[in-house]
Amino acid sequence: MLDANLKQQLTQYLGMLREPIELVASLGDDAKSAETRDLLTQIDALSDKVSARFDGDDARRPSFLIRRAAEPDVQVRFAGVPMGHEFTSLVLALLWAGGHPPKVSDEVLQQIRDLDGDFNFEMYFSLSCHNCPDVVQALTLLALFNPRVKATLIEGGAFKDEVESRNVLAVPAVFLNGEFFVSGKTSIEELLAKLDTNAETRAAEQIAGKEPFEVLVIGGGPAGASAAIYTARKGFRTGVAAERFGGQVLDTMGIENFISVPYTEGPKLAAALEAHVHEYAIDVMNLQKAEKLIPARQAGGYHEVVFANGASLKTRALIISTGARWRNLGVPGEFEYRNRGVAYCPHCDGPLFKGKRVAVIGGGNSGVEAAIDLANIVGHVTLIEFDSKLRADQVLQDKLRSMPNVDVIVSAQTTEVTGDGERVNGLNYKDRESGAEQRVELEGVFVQIGLVPNTEWLKDSGLELTRFGEIVIDTHAATNLPGVFAAGDATTVPFKQIIIAMGEGSKAALSAFDYLIRNEAVEDIAQAA
Repeated sequence: MLDANLKQQLTQYLGMLREPIELVASLGDDAKSAETRDLLTQIDALSDKVSARFDGDDARRPSFLIRRAAEPDVQVRFAGVPMGHEFTSLVLALLWAGGHPPKVSDEVLQQIRDLDGDFNFEMYFSLSCHNCPDVVQALTLLALFNPRVKATLIEGGAFKDEVESRNVLAVPAVFLNGEFFVSGKTSIEELLAKLDTNAETRAAEQIAGKEPFEVLVIGGGPAGASAAIYTARKGFRTGVAAERFGGQVLDTMGIENFISVPYTEGPKLAAALEAHVHEYAIDVMNLQKAEKLIPARQAGGYHEVVFANGASLKTRALIISTGARWRNLGVPGEFEYRNRGVAYCPHCDGPLFKGKRVAVIGGGNSGVEAAIDLANIVGHVTLIEFDSKLRADQVLQDKLRSMPNVDVIVSAQTTEVTGDGERVNGLNYKDRESGAEQRVELEGVFVQIGLVPNTEWLKDSGLELTRFGEIVIDTHAATNLPGVFAAGDATTVPFKQIIIAMGEGSKAALSAFDYLIRNEAVEDIAQAA
């Protein structure tokens, strides 16, 4: 089950255990149960602080508890074999159960301990899902640091009947006390914000008490992180307010065009960005959604940003880097069947459609790459493109057309996603050349049609936007409002790429620096008057 390299690594990790832990397995006679027995037996043999038992009586088989020997109520359960992307989650669960401290703030741990209520989580993941480990690890933290929280983490491939009966067509999918709770990549902070009814009030109070910044960055993706690092290095008091630190990078799987790094993955890059930001005295305020910009001419000399929780921040210079999100089709059925057959992440949700018929909407690089990935998993892929030809790189097109279980339809306008009330059963499209209505019977639709800038909150601010919602900037990343700069996918800069966003964020920061040294502070102006 574990090769020599994994055994060596795991032995080193298990040497960090501070107190004994127990592994209690509930097994059947199937192959997955045999794998689970083998895995737990090998872990048991690697540390004298681990003991494995195989007399569990849980209905889910195979499954196993990880619990503290001295506090058996402190436990988390894995159902299935947590390998692949989830092996790290397994290792962390062993360490945390054994008393090794997690790498989260004391504030987060205290918030977990203070949760008032009984919470029973069931979470479904797939071994190929790059978004799932964060959610698995967040629920593990909750369960191991609050005995009133129970968490069962279920590998969907091992419990297909259960996945089908609960209509789980997108992972990660979390149920709380038997009811659907949340899907998609979710951090421990986001989960706590949903569970802790006082979290938003406390966050608003903390923000309201902050002094004006010299530079405030709105957005925590590659552009925002770069901007914050550059202004902090210039010695300016810098703050970053982000709806989700890491931004869309968190939802990106393979990254192969980040120069000097042949391959990395979005979550790894996002973690590296956050670690780099924390090397400086930058005030990071996560889970803060901007709702309104009040320019300096209306806000007493400072630019003011108002957030969804009612709090606001003021700043001399503002850098907006709120990025973009996946574009929706905007057709009937898309919203109704989201996570019930309509999906946006082929890496995460593709395994749930194994052997089934699916469609990919979009003929750019993202769409063609998604179709290629899915063709190796599902029964059949139909790629549908609005234009008269695919727009992806030729090498990707050649690969796609070489696959025997793929059909490509061009000049096709998707008009409706259909379903039976529970899940997707097809889509309708119009042939743009003949005008004829056509139908494709299928069980999944993956939407890959580009990006929409996250700039709706700026529409009444006086900031110039294009008809597509992009922030208009000049060659120095300056907007039409003095002291307001912008960078990354939310702007008119061509080519929405991670490495370009980083450069644009750095440019915006240097422009903000130039602006600040050439303009007096608001307080200085007031004193001179």
